[in-house]
Amino acid sequence: MDVPFFTSVREYHNRKAEFDAAISAVLEKGDFILGGAVRELEEGIASYTGAKYTVGCGNGSDALVLASEAAGFKDGAEVITPVFTFFASASCIARTGGRPVFCDVDEDTFCMDMDKAATLVTAKTRGLLPVHLFCQMADMNAALKIAEDKGLAVVEDAAEAFGMRQRISGRDRIAGTVGQSGVYSFFPTKTLGGYGDGGMVLTDSEEVYGKVHSLRVHGATKKYHHDYVGYNSRLDSLQSAVLNVKLRRIDESIALRKKFADQYRELLSGVPQVRLPLVREGNSPVYYVFQIKAENRDGLAAYLKENGVGTCVYYPVPLHLQKCFAYLGYKEGDFPVAEKLCKEALALPIYPEITEDEVSYVCEKIREFYRS
Repeated sequence: MDVPFFTSVREYHNRKAEFDAAISAVLEKGDFILGGAVRELEEGIASYTGAKYTVGCGNGSDALVLASEAAGFKDGAEVITPVFTFFASASCIARTGGRPVFCDVDEDTFCMDMDKAATLVTAKTRGLLPVHLFCQMADMNAALKIAEDKGLAVVEDAAEAFGMRQRISGRDRIAGTVGQSGVYSFFPTKTLGGYGDGGMVLTDSEEVYGKVHSLRVHGATKKYHHDYVGYNSRLDSLQSAVLNVKLRRIDESIALRKKFADQYRELLSGVPQVRLPLVREGNSPVYYVFQIKAENRDGLAAYLKENGVGTCVYYPVPLHLQKCFAYLGYKEGDFPVAEKLCKEALALPIYPEITEDEVSYVCEKIREFYRS
C-alpha cells in the first residue's frame, strides 16, 4: 500500500466542481491580485477567528516579517523564540534587524518552554515570538504574563495552527488572535492550505493593521505614495478562491484529522518504542501533523519508506546549529531538549482524505519494524 505523507489530489477530486467554479470565477473577473476573493477570505477568517483585522500576504514567512516589522523588532532588539521550529520563526527577526534569542522547548509539547523564556529577558528584549507546533498552542497564559511583566510585544507564529484553541484567562482563544499580532501560513500542507503559497497577519490593533496593510504593497498608503520601504507580498485571488472553498468546511476537516489522530493513538498505544503526542490541559488540539517520538527514528523512517509510507522529519537540525546563525554564538549542547527531539521526532501521514485502512497499515508497519 502507498500512503503519501500528504496529497491535495484526493481533496481536489472530491470537490472538483466547487474548486473549478471558484477558480473560473476569478478568471472570468480578472482581478488576480488583492481582488474580491482576497477580501472575501480576509473577511471570512476575521469572522471565524474573531480577529478585528486581517491582512492577506504572499506567504507565511512574509507574514512573519511584516508582523515583526510592525512590532518594532529592529536595531538589534532581542526577541525570544524557540530553537526547535521552522527557520522562518527566527529569520523574520533577523530580516527586520532584530536579534533572535533562542529558547529550549518543552519535551512533551515541542513548544517553547516559558519558564526558560522568562530567564532570557534582558534590558534589550523587545518581544516574544512563540510558535504553536504540530497539534497545540504554546503556553500563551505564561507568554502573556511575561510580556505584561516586562512590557514586551507578542507575535504569534500560528503558521501551523489554524483552528487551535486554548483556555486563556478563563475563556477560549483561537491561535493567532492572542498576541499583538498572529500569522497564518496557507502552504498546501497546512490545515487550511491553498494550492500554492499564501499567508495572513491577524491583529486587533489599528496601528499594526495600518502598517502591515501598507508594508505588503511596498509601504504605500495609496498608489505611488510610500510611507515605508515595504515589500511586494500580496495574496493572489486564485489562491484565495481555493481557500474560500476550504474555509466553508474547515471544521469538518479538523474533525476528520482528530478522528485519524485518535485511531493512531489507539493502534500505537501498545508500542513501547513510540511516544505519542501529549496535549496539555486547556488546549483544543488540531492535528496539522501527527508527531511521534520514536526509538531508532531514522531506521523506522527508512522502513516505512520501503513499505510505501511517507513521513517527514520536523526538524533534523535545530536553529542554533544552522550555519547562518553562527554569529549568535551558540554551540552544540546549549539546547539539549531540542537537540534530542531532532533525533527522535517523526511525523506520520494525517489529512482529511487519508483512510482508516491506510492509518491501520501505517501502524502495522510500525509495529512490524519494532518486532523485527
